[in-house]
Amino acid sequence: MHMSDSREINAPTSEVWAAILDAEVLKQCVPGCTEMAGNATDGFDATVVQKVGPVKATFKGHVTLSDLDEPKSLHLAGEGKGGAAGFAKGGADVTLSETENGGTLLHYEVEAKVGGKLAQLGSRIVDGFAKKMADQFFTNFKEAVEGPAQEGETTEEESGEKKKGWLKRIVS
Repeated sequence: MHMSDSREINAPTSEVWAAILDAEVLKQCVPGCTEMAGNATDGFDATVVQKVGPVKATFKGHVTLSDLDEPKSLHLAGEGKGGAAGFAKGGADVTLSETENGGTLLHYEVEAKVGGKLAQLGSRIVDGFAKKMADQFFTNFKEAVEGPAQEGETTEEESGEKKKGWLKRIVS
């Protein structure tokens, strides 16, 4: 399965780069993640609980980062095993580029494979699930970096001030 998409994040590329290498930020962004440990040098170990169609499983996996070109691009490769449910493995190329307004355009290309009971569900269910997971991850990631929008809050353009993202919250 192949997926690609882009997201614009209202933060400088250096901040987005730091967030994508931070285990705590990643843990809060991965849907169903119960544990995340590690670092960009050694890779990340994670435990994720998910339900794909009728199959619910706990996946334990490892993700490694390579081809790091700070703060422009990196390659992620990972594999997760869910016992009888099967496995998932794949990789993603992530590129970051500065936008005209000082934000960051994050683009990703993902290639993934599944096996076991997951593969028996059919590509339509698995592809739909994978797209939903990617969308949810990048929505969560954007919110983690930018800071959550409060209900009734004015936008940055209206107020002239920036919301506090993950880096600004820990520095303040």
